[in-house]
Amino acid sequence: MQQGAPEFAQLWPTTLMRHALPGAAQANPVLADVIGQMDAAKSDMTTDYLSGDFLSHPHPAIAWLKACLDRAILDYARGTGVTYDLDWHVQAWPNVNGFGDDHNLHNHPHSWLSGTYYVQVPEGDEAPKGRSDRTPNAISFFDPRPQANMLAIKGDPQVDPEHRMQPRGGDVLIWPGFLHHLVHVNLSRTARISVSFNVILRMKPDYVPD
Repeated sequence: MQQGAPEFAQLWPTTLMRHALPGAAQANPVLADVIGQMDAAKSDMTTDYLSGDFLSHPHPAIAWLKACLDRAILDYARGTGVTYDLDWHVQAWPNVNGFGDDHNLHNHPHSWLSGTYYVQVPEGDEAPKGRSDRTPNAISFFDPRPQANMLAIKGDPQVDPEHRMQPRGGDVLIWPGFLHHLVHVNLSRTARISVSFNVILRMKPDYVPD
């Protein structure tokens, strides 16, 4: 390095992964039908997320999703520099959100990672008249460092504490479980259908940092 040149370090990164799953166009209509049947049979399916084990269901489309999620979790680990073997369990639950439904600000305690797979995301063209800055069915993530933007100035990447994304059907998003997020209201008569999940590690001595 040239003498006198400044060094820069990007400290404490928070990694968010987005990936469009191959085969989603074929699998999603089948998943939507299976999840719709589950929702009709159990009225609190979306809110009672701790009961049951969605990914253990024998349906081939759910088996496809389980295999894709395991691969996506491995891709996330490798992308963040974790190169050793991990042993994890994926706790997953389906969500059906109709007109007016949203998810308040929250995070996912006791999980290494959290994520969502989007089966069906309506466009929101049926939304009633309202504010022009609404983003129906978007998901927002928030800076985990409280008040980090208080002294940020124009051009500083820390000035905006919110990162908002508009997911598409077939997308899987994965992020650290500690990251606060919320889901914006569905303003369509078509349901938003997704599968949320937590990645829970089975702890090993190898995981302990040096």
